Parts: sequence; C-alpha cells; structure tokens
Amino acid sequence: RDHSASATYFCAGEAGEALREEWIPYGQVPPGQKEFYFRNKQLHQRADECVRALRLFEDVSRGQLVPNILPDGFDLSMLQDSVDVSKAAVMGHSFGAVTAVLATVKEPRFGCAVALDAWMFPLEHARYPDVSKPVLFLNDDQFQTRESMTRMRRLSSRNGDTKVVTILGSVHQSQSDITFLRGSILNRILTTRGTLDPYKVLDITCQAALAFLQRHLDLNEDFDRWDQLLEGIGDSVVAHAPLGRSKL
Repeated sequence: RDHSASATYFCAGEAGEALREEWIPYGQVPPGQKEFYFRNKQLHQRADECVRALRLFEDVSRGQLVPNILPDGFDLSMLQDSVDVSKAAVMGHSFGAVTAVLATVKEPRFGCAVALDAWMFPLEHARYPDVSKPVLFLNDDQFQTRESMTRMRRLSSRNGDTKVVTILGSVHQSQSDITFLRGSILNRILTTRGTLDPYKVLDITCQAALAFLQRHLDLNEDFDRWDQLLEGIGDSVVAHAPLGRSKL
C-alpha cells in the first residue's frame, strides 16, 4: 500500500478482516533529490486523503455501505443523517496545516480552513491563485520565517476573509498535546512550551478557530464573541507577525 511516509503508522485491512497496524519508517529525502519535490508529493497525497475522508463521511451520512475496519463491529449506520457535510472545514497543524490549505483547492465543499502554524514550504507557487476559500493562519511566535509569512500575506491579499494572527509567547509545539508533557527538563529539551501558559495558548487557539468557523460556515452559535481574535486584537495575540521575538 502507498503512504506518505510522514506518519507513525497506518491501519490496514478490509471489511471483515482483523485490523492491522503497519508501522512506517519516517521518509527521509532521498540523496540527490530536492526536498521540495519530495515534500510536495507527500502534501498532495495528504490533501487527497482529506478529500477522501469527506466523501466517506458523505457516504456514511447517506446510509451507503462503506468498508468498515473499526474494531468491535461498530455499526456505521448509526451515523446515517447525522453528518452535515454542507458545513465542512479542514484543519491541521504544521505540515497538516498546509495540507488543509491545499485540501480546500482539491475539494470545494470545504468551506474554509484553519491552519495552525503552517509549514508553507511544500505548497507550489502555481497553486496560490487557486486558494479561494478563507483560511485562518493561526501562528506561533517562534516558528515562522519571513518567507513563510510572505506566502500567507500573499493569500490574505487575494481574499479579505483570510486572516493571519500570531499568538505571542508560544512555540511550534504549543498547538499540539505534547505541550502538556510533565517535567520541566523534558519540556526544555523538546521545546514544547513557550513563555505563555499552554492552557492560555489552547484557549486562544480554540476560540479563534470557533469564531472563524462560525463566520464562514454559518453556524448558529455564539462563537462570534471571539471575533476580535481574528483581527489580532486581544491579550497575547497580534495581527500578522511581531517585528521581533516576543518578550512575554
């Protein structure tokens, strides 16, 4: 089976078979090959898998039979008519964040994307004019480069609904669960925390994402109370990127 070689393992099996976990060695860039072409291929496969996932949700909601390799005989028919694919968004972190951006190009039914500290390097320039859906670029304070921010601004200049916001005092791992590891020594070695409390980073991330989703998916909620975050207004946030490193 093909895979992107950028995950730890994947689940293999057909309907009626026992579930198998196949471990995947991390895919290093082959000698003599430029990293962009290697990562770009991975990026497109990841985005294609996001599209496939949406279509599977659609089939399940319609009550269609789909291959089911979930353990314990979970009955997928329980989900019939319970998934509203007309209000679908895609969200990811780092490599997953630029995957979310590309997925909106490959599948127009994704109404918007939330890109957490996106690694923009693997996305080819020719795709930028095709990114028409709103994207929330919610960045951390210590990861983005000037070139990466230029790419995000390029997209926001094409679409006024695309927002670029930085969470001050955060690091690249702040938007993943690894930031909640116990032990100060381990946290320092892995740089899993910035100077801003990780629970505060999580609150800002969730609130900004929910406000963005309500705005572009027409949700009937009260998430618009966090709309200011989308403009970089509020405690520990700033629009675009700070001129220097955060002192928080």
